[in-house]
Parts: sequence; C-alpha cells; structure tokens
Amino acid sequence: WLKPFWLKLTRRFTDTSDRAQPCADAPGLLGNMQNDEGRIVDLYLPRKCSATNRLIPAKEHGAVQLNVGMVDEAGRYIGEFFTFALAGFIRQRGESDSCLNRLLHEKGLLTFSK
Repeated sequence: WLKPFWLKLTRRFTDTSDRAQPCADAPGLLGNMQNDEGRIVDLYLPRKCSATNRLIPAKEHGAVQLNVGMVDEAGRYIGEFFTFALAGFIRQRGESDSCLNRLLHEKGLLTFSK
C-alpha cells in the first residue's frame, strides 16, 4: 500500500505543468529586483554592527537596532535620528552599554562632564 503513495508524490514533484511561469503582465517578478530607474538592486542588505563593524546575519536573533532621536531645547522630537545596530556577540559579552556610550560620545550626543 506504500507504493501508490510514493508514486503519487514523485509524480506530483516531477510534473512541470504546475510550475510558475513568468507572466507577460509583470515582467521580472521572478527574476532580479529592479528599482524605478531600472537598476538591479539586492533584495536583502545585511546590517553591520556599529561597535565592531561585523556583518549581522539575517538569522541572528540577539542583535538589536536602536534609533536615537534628536530633540530641541524644549525636549520635542525634531524628526532626525541616528541608527545604531549592536550584534548579539556584543550583547552576550555584556559590553553593549559601554559600546553604546562610546558611539553616542563619538556622535556628540553624550558628554561625560559633570
């Protein structure tokens, strides 16, 4: 009784009539991604850790990305922000706080004076 089951499976996966074919209405959907200018762009751009410049893989779940907003003298958000990405490697070692302090100091957002 297993033979017909396996035959159905192999027939289903080897049949080419159900495979997706390019559509004339939407050229290039199954191929490369293009922007409005017609230039080929990547679908995925990996992030880099702001502290170590290491690439952050797509499957790393320990990485975080922070947007630090700029405020005026009254403390209202002015629409500008800095983005920082920290890899899970830095967070696991317990150095994310000191790395973020260093990055904020380099951007002039944090001072260490009393």
